[in-house]
Amino acid sequence: MAKDIFHDIVKTVLQQDGWTITHDPLTLKLSKRNLFIDLGAERIMAAERDNQKIAIEVKSFVGLSPLTDFYKALGQYQLNILALKRKMPYRVLYLAMPQESYETLMNDDILAEFLNELSLRYIIFDPKNKQLVQWIN
Repeated sequence: MAKDIFHDIVKTVLQQDGWTITHDPLTLKLSKRNLFIDLGAERIMAAERDNQKIAIEVKSFVGLSPLTDFYKALGQYQLNILALKRKMPYRVLYLAMPQESYETLMNDDILAEFLNELSLRYIIFDPKNKQLVQWIN
């Protein structure tokens, strides 16, 4: 399985934010095939005495068209949501993407409306500075 070019950066950013990487990759065994999500992570919430568990699909959006890259990412995200509902319903899925790519998509009115309608969860990061920019739920 090939890793996205920003895989290790996202892993580092999550660890800096207090997450423990539990799976690299997170493998979901389905009836006829295995599905791989880039990362699984958890964080112990001391106040709640509970673990928060997430799955992260990392996308670089470095192709010729950010829109085409997003179409591909969206299809994979939707399939991962379904697989997680079946196998790990306690995990929340996030799409990790570079800040520049997110801003490019959100600067288009129709795309911004479309993205808001989908209610996806994002981890926005700055790959140059290796920093978390924003969690979007």
